[in-house]
Amino acid sequence: MPVHNTAPESKFIYVIVTSRRARQLQSGARPLVDLPRARKPTRIAQEELLKGVLEYEVPERPETAEERESRRRKG
Repeated sequence: MPVHNTAPESKFIYVIVTSRRARQLQSGARPLVDLPRARKPTRIAQEELLKGVLEYEVPERPETAEERESRRRKG
């Protein structure tokens, strides 16, 4: 799985990554940015993501039975 450090294009992925990081911050993790502009964990997580200092992985989507069958026919 590739590791990313730029803001994701998918809004869904953006929300997932930000919320997971915010939970880490609420549990005591230190911010990855010096002097965060906000105090709320969600805002700090957003800032980290937008500045490119937060690395994350996006799992690949599992192949569907239809895609496997299509690949089998071609091969």
